[in-house]
Amino acid sequence: MNVELRHLRALAAIGDEGSITGAAAVLRVGQPALSRTLDQLEQRLGTTLVERTTRRLALTPAGRRLWEHAHRILTQLDDALAEAAAGPHPRPLRIGFAWAALGAHTVALLRDWRREHPDLPVQVHRLDDPVAALRRGGIDAAFVRTLPEGGDAAGLRAAALYREPRIAALSEDDPLAAREAVTLDELAERTVVLCATAATTGPGLWPQGRGPADTREVANVDEWLTAIATGEAVGVTAEATRHSHPYPGVRYLPLAGAAPVTVRFLAPVRPTHAATAGFLAHARRCLSGAAAAARPR
Repeated sequence: MNVELRHLRALAAIGDEGSITGAAAVLRVGQPALSRTLDQLEQRLGTTLVERTTRRLALTPAGRRLWEHAHRILTQLDDALAEAAAGPHPRPLRIGFAWAALGAHTVALLRDWRREHPDLPVQVHRLDDPVAALRRGGIDAAFVRTLPEGGDAAGLRAAALYREPRIAALSEDDPLAAREAVTLDELAERTVVLCATAATTGPGLWPQGRGPADTREVANVDEWLTAIATGEAVGVTAEATRHSHPYPGVRYLPLAGAAPVTVRFLAPVRPTHAATAGFLAHARRCLSGAAAAARPR
C-alpha cells in the first residue's frame, strides 16, 4: 500500500478546512490537483474517506479516523525534524486543559518543574477540546475533569490526581451572594448557565426530578462569566475556577450537596514525549497535599 506524506497532508487539510477550496489554499496547490491526490488516496486504501456532494463535504467514519492519525503522524514527523535541527535541546512538553488547569496549584507546579528540570520546558495550552488535540498529536498530555467516552478514549490513559469541590458562581447582586454557602436546590430555582467547554456540570448533577427549571448553554468561559455577572443566570463549576477566572461582578460560594470533581492527567498509552511520565510523577508529588485534604476523615 503506497501511501505518501502528501496524501496524509491532503486529508488533514481537507478535514480541517471542510472544503477542497479551503484546503487547497492552505496547502498552496490547485483544487484539481488536490482532488486528484484525495482520489488517489481513496483508491489505494480501497475505501471512501470523504463524502462529496454539490452542497457539502464531510469525512466518513474511516476518513475521520485516518484524519486523526494523519495529524498525529505529521505532528510527530515535524517534531522529529525540529528536534534534529535543534540538536541537544528537546522540544517542550505540551500540556493542554479546557477550563482552569489546576487552579491555585498551577503556577507552583510549573515553577517547581522549571527549577528541577531547566532543560525540559513545559508549554501550557488552553483548548476547547484537549482530548481531540491529544488524539491529533497537538499536545502530549492534558489535565481533564471529564473522561472521554467510547472511541475517543482509545489509546489514552487517565491517572487521577486529586478531587476538588464544586462551587457556585453568582452575580454579586444576587440575594444568595450574601450567604456563606448555597445548595443545589436553591440554584435549581434559577436559570443555570452551562458551558460547552466544561462538561462537569449538567442537569444530571441534580437528583432526578429536582433539576434546574431552565438552562442556557454558552460557547466559552467568557460568555459563561458574563451571563453570571449580569444576573442572567447562575453557574456551578469546579473550585479551580475561583483562582483561574476571577471576574468583576461574580462571587464564588461553597456549594453544599454536590459531589466533588476528580482532576485527572490524560496522556496517550504510547507517550509522544519522553518527559510525560516524569511530569506525571512530578504532578503527583506537588499535588499530594491537595489529594490528602480531599480524602474523607
